[in-house]
Amino acid sequence: MNKPADRPSKSRAASDSDLLQGPLFGRMVLFALPLAASSILQQLFNSADTAVVGRFASAQAMAAVGSNAPVINLIIALFVGLSVGSNVVISSLIGQKREDAVSDAVHTSVVIALVTGVLLLFIGLAAAKPLLVLVQTPGDVIGLAVLYLRIYFLGMPAVMLYNFGSAILRSKGDSRRPLIALTSAGVINVILNLIFVIVFHLHVIGVAAATVISNIVSAGLTLGFLMKEKGAFHLNPRRLRVSRRQMLVMMKIGLPAGIQGVVFSLSNTVIQSAINSFGSTASAGSAAALNFETINYYAVNSFSQASVTFTSQNYAAGRYDRCRKIFRIAFLSAAVLSAALDLSFCLTQDFWLGIFTADPEVLSYARIRFRHVLIFASMTSTYEVAGSTMRSMGYSLTPSVLMIFGTCLFRIFWTFVIFPHARSYGALLYVYPVSWLLTGTAVLTAYYLLRRRLFRRTGNAAR
Repeated sequence: MNKPADRPSKSRAASDSDLLQGPLFGRMVLFALPLAASSILQQLFNSADTAVVGRFASAQAMAAVGSNAPVINLIIALFVGLSVGSNVVISSLIGQKREDAVSDAVHTSVVIALVTGVLLLFIGLAAAKPLLVLVQTPGDVIGLAVLYLRIYFLGMPAVMLYNFGSAILRSKGDSRRPLIALTSAGVINVILNLIFVIVFHLHVIGVAAATVISNIVSAGLTLGFLMKEKGAFHLNPRRLRVSRRQMLVMMKIGLPAGIQGVVFSLSNTVIQSAINSFGSTASAGSAAALNFETINYYAVNSFSQASVTFTSQNYAAGRYDRCRKIFRIAFLSAAVLSAALDLSFCLTQDFWLGIFTADPEVLSYARIRFRHVLIFASMTSTYEVAGSTMRSMGYSLTPSVLMIFGTCLFRIFWTFVIFPHARSYGALLYVYPVSWLLTGTAVLTAYYLLRRRLFRRTGNAAR
């Protein structure tokens, strides 16, 4: 039996997490910007792995670290998608004022995170070399790439605990403390990178070990925040158990998002294989440029996640006018911020790319990727915000299917059918903006049709 202190405090939980009242724009920006900062910082700290080995080791070591990103994402995408379900479920329960169910969902989320993290650890250790061989990792870097990947996956339980823990905090509108956790862990990552590589000459082993340690720090801080919470969000290790009801709802929302992430990562892995066919310098140049595309994605994703949290609560509470405003704010903010980042990075590309390498051939490949991909990256806001908003209303399958066809399967088709007839690095990279255009059109259309049907059905027709 639970002690009285373990029971959620209804008034405290409601006051801390209620997103149903007050102006939207300022509160969404205050939610999104720390989330964007934390995600971008995470990418910058990950980029430090590439930059340190690129500057203080070799182009082969840089390619070995950088070319692992698609493989890592392929393996963990399904389980990270489940954290989306956790966010939506908890936010919806807050909107319905069901604090007891919120507590059950919090503890269920942490159990799922721990179990999937351990599972991913063993999958990563076993699948590292076969996957890297499958994507045609250049022979002069595959040994280092396998070593990096296997060490990286030792930290998977921590990665999953941080992802689910931060999703729990975001569901109540708190994006500040995940930023604190990532910033602290990231500083440790950079310091350890420099010590392990420059002082001890550990190269790939050093940056991988630094990443694992920093992931453990971010997970520990996030769990510590939850254990200090009061009321419904308090994490009590003695109450860690799975609520079957909450888990099923999380899977209903999160599995389509996770499967979409797997197929999305698979398509990027196929493209990475084609990039690898141009040699280790092309792989290194692509890895350098990819850092800035990832930063851009996180800027878009911050407002996408804001839409998830705010829409979930307001939709569950029947506040449909606010749901419309939430989408407009999230979509326009994501597009403007993304476009500003695209332009600034492209105008100052030599400075940014110079952080990663001084090799002229590597820089040449990176500049091509800037011109063919990064400059168009703001287009991702179309399907990211619309798809996330549909999930927050309980419709996860539709955006996932559309994104699988428009962004994922189309990229595989381009790589195997179109690319062989115009075999150049630039022709391969054009797959990204074309797929963004197709997917954005489809998902935006589906969102507006769904919204009109849902709001009309509830007696509050779209205006």
